[in-house]
Amino acid sequence: MTFEHKSVLLNETVDSLLVKPDGIYVDGTLGGGGHAEAVLSRLSKKGRLIGIDQDADAVRAAGERLRAFGDRVVIVRNNYCRIREILRELSIEHVDGIYLDLGVSSYQLDTAQRGFTYRANAPLDMRMDQRNPQTAADLINGLGESELCRILKEYGEERFAKNIAKAIVRERAKKPIETTGELVELIRSSIPARILAKGGHPAKRTFQALRIEVNKELEVLNESIDTMIDLLNPGGRLSVITFHSLEDRIVKTRFRVNENPCICPPDFPICVCGRQSKGKVITRKPVLPGDKELGDNKRSKSSKLRVFERG
Repeated sequence: MTFEHKSVLLNETVDSLLVKPDGIYVDGTLGGGGHAEAVLSRLSKKGRLIGIDQDADAVRAAGERLRAFGDRVVIVRNNYCRIREILRELSIEHVDGIYLDLGVSSYQLDTAQRGFTYRANAPLDMRMDQRNPQTAADLINGLGESELCRILKEYGEERFAKNIAKAIVRERAKKPIETTGELVELIRSSIPARILAKGGHPAKRTFQALRIEVNKELEVLNESIDTMIDLLNPGGRLSVITFHSLEDRIVKTRFRVNENPCICPPDFPICVCGRQSKGKVITRKPVLPGDKELGDNKRSKSSKLRVFERG
């Protein structure tokens, strides 16, 4: 299967970077290379783009798509949380822009054997980086009931987390749960019929929660934003596309703290903590997809773009 992924908020993201023709930019979630291609088309022969992705299929597909740009693009198979080391190895100290398109790609969802989708029966995998030794099946069959419940509640905002965790533990005592189909049936059996009848796939929240835990998505995001801002040149921008409230909350919070890091009590007449602002939030409200994009690409529905500019 070819790597296909319709880039969300494409023009809005690239425009937000205020691309300098001779600048250096980092795509932290390269995917199929859609955003990267648009950025590269605005760069001169002196400009450079570093593309990072942990998925071998994405790295392969992006390499094909961006081949025409030659040595203006460098592709690295890694996680964006290691951006500082990646840039150091390339002898780059600071860059003019960084952007992230978070979440799972269309390709990952549509390739059933990767185990991300609840719409096909496949092994319970969900790893974005297949070098990661831990799969979703390992979590489902290895974690205690209370920890499973916590993950489903915290990362999936699943109101029936307790029922689902209990059903998983009960079932795996008979035999290991190995496929997405088995898990979907367990989830269905754990949710009241009146809720099931209301529409929407019952496994959506559980699958989101497991995917986030397998790939440590929220931890990586929370721990990386400050570093990315530190790596920007003055006037450089960090643009982040999120797809659910948990990601968006982290981005919004880290941006706000970097803009106003002061921890002095509010009644102090002047700041004495000495924490300096690193820049400003450009998007007081997130940028959302327009009607045309919503019509063309249903997966853009929950996307939000937030932008921070280095001072």
